Amino acid sequence: NAGISTSLFKEAGTPIAGCNMPNYRLSYFKIRGRAETARYIFAHSGIKYEENMIDIADWPKLKNSLIFRQIPVLNVDDIIINQSTAIARYLARETGLAGKSNLEQARVDAIVDTINDFMNMFPWTEKDQVVKQKIMEDVFANNIPLLLDGLSKLLGDQKWFVGDSVTWADFHWAVCSITLTNLNVDTLHNHPKLLALKERVEALPKIAAWIEQRPKTPL
Repeated sequence: NAGISTSLFKEAGTPIAGCNMPNYRLSYFKIRGRAETARYIFAHSGIKYEENMIDIADWPKLKNSLIFRQIPVLNVDDIIINQSTAIARYLARETGLAGKSNLEQARVDAIVDTINDFMNMFPWTEKDQVVKQKIMEDVFANNIPLLLDGLSKLLGDQKWFVGDSVTWADFHWAVCSITLTNLNVDTLHNHPKLLALKERVEALPKIAAWIEQRPKTPL
């Protein structure tokens, strides 16, 4: 199970004698956000890690200790990896969730990067609520349909996006689709295959167990 730590950048535990598995420590806010795909990979793979959930109120005094002043970061023993997609991709490769060939891995990466391109269109940091709402409506009207139509075509009648087994692209879609439907409840009404994929991911036993225990947050 994930634990809570108060120190952001300490080395990720002490290596266990005779064990080649590194010690992992994931630092992020107490939300799903940009760390949740990595959490799904940890959960599904059964790999133990330390969850360092940071309170928003503590962030100003912690951020200056980060090279790029961004989270999430993943400690792999004494190595620190930043960037959420790099973290998830590394974990996927370590756990057999990245695709079974170089070509499959490229297809998986393309799906993840495409989802990120569209999710980054949302004005997450906009402070003017009127402006923010207008941009949100524009993205849902003009951009998200393109994303969903494209993903539906890529999925087709397959069980998973790429190959014959689940990959982290499926996890990433499941995570991001929660945010989309929280923002607009009707988002997936015309895309039953994408909704079914989300539900298949969430029905995986270890993913289901994680969802049950994780903090309930809007993002």
